[in-house]
Amino acid sequence: MDVNKLKPGDWVIYRKQKSSKSPGERAIEVRPASSGETYQYMVDKFWIVEEVLGDGQIRLRTRRGKQHTVPADDLRLRTPRWWERILYRNRFEPAELTPKTSVGATNEPASNG
Repeated sequence: MDVNKLKPGDWVIYRKQKSSKSPGERAIEVRPASSGETYQYMVDKFWIVEEVLGDGQIRLRTRRGKQHTVPADDLRLRTPRWWERILYRNRFEPAELTPKTSVGATNEPASNG
């Protein structure tokens, strides 16, 4: 993703890897874990650009105000297509209304499960 095209307030979709015993309805690319007791899958997260950092990273804000810092060239990060902006508008809007500083906010990379 071209970091020069992003600015604070932009909407982005981040495809986050998760694992659990019962994936939710939004889970995609579901596959059993090697132990067979859990599943690994991906979930699309609808976040807002909080800040474009000078080191090629982007700080993102979730709907509940948590922050994640990811590399701008992360292949799991993308801007929404025009139809996704319409279809998923209700998932982005709460993130826009969330205060920029929130209890429990973190700067950990979003790539952690």
